[in-house]
Amino acid sequence: MTIKYAFRKFCLIVLSLFFVASLTFLLMQVVPGDPFLQEQAVPEEIMKSMYKHYGLDQPWYIQYGRYLKGLITWNLGPSFKYEGRQVNNIIQEGFPISFILGLEAITISLSVGVFLGSFSALWKGKWQDHLCMIIAVIGISIPNFIMATLLQYLFAMKLNLLPVARWGDFLHSILPAISLASLPTAFIARLTRANMVETLEQDFIQTARSKGLSETQVIFKHVLKNSFLPVITYLGPLSSTVLTGSFIVEKIFGIPGLGGWFVTSITNRDYTVIMGVTIFYSTLFMLTIFFVDLIYTWIDPRIQFKKEKAK
Repeated sequence: MTIKYAFRKFCLIVLSLFFVASLTFLLMQVVPGDPFLQEQAVPEEIMKSMYKHYGLDQPWYIQYGRYLKGLITWNLGPSFKYEGRQVNNIIQEGFPISFILGLEAITISLSVGVFLGSFSALWKGKWQDHLCMIIAVIGISIPNFIMATLLQYLFAMKLNLLPVARWGDFLHSILPAISLASLPTAFIARLTRANMVETLEQDFIQTARSKGLSETQVIFKHVLKNSFLPVITYLGPLSSTVLTGSFIVEKIFGIPGLGGWFVTSITNRDYTVIMGVTIFYSTLFMLTIFFVDLIYTWIDPRIQFKKEKAK
């Protein structure tokens, strides 16, 4: 049953990626502008030569077929703006930096969010609960690019504790990672609190206490396990939030990650980079949700059986 479920999910991912790739190609065809037009006029002969070199003089369906073939073989083509650079090389160069930054942000989000949510639920209605929820509301209300600017001003410019920008050692990653983690941390905190409060009121928790289990055993063996399942479900959207949020944050902090390349490619109308990075992020996002679904059904097999029964 698990293999059948995983195979069906994988087929849906392939179909979804096909639609994403087709839609991205269509948008690049209809969007106004030209990747080769500069502020100065370009002679028509040079323009024709560049179009022929990159295959843009061919009909759209031939370009589309070549584009799909490149996706299947993972050959995303050359950049229109950076001579001699392949999109594959740009992704290989920029993604490891974005991955490290995103991994730090996800670690912060899960650890701090679960801690704040658990602490708030255990002190429900007390000042500790209100303080944690105020922190969560602030995290949700302030966009990550505003948070990035505030952190730069406070910790880098005023207190001079951390670097203001650029990418080097671990210290350079702290402020951008916190900026990316602010929103998902707040969401996880609220999600954890709501589920823990609900779980603490269940009958089996009272039964566990009546059996003589200490409060610590009840919390770690019963409450957290049942409350953590919705957080696992959120790991897929969390990854998407961190990755898409990194576009602006990387630009603010001057980080040479994939997000910075993506923003620059949009400004330069570098179509191959735009399409390649979009497909790469879409694949990463869908695979993350795929593995999260597998982990979720492995932890709680009833989810899978409910889906099968509903069909």
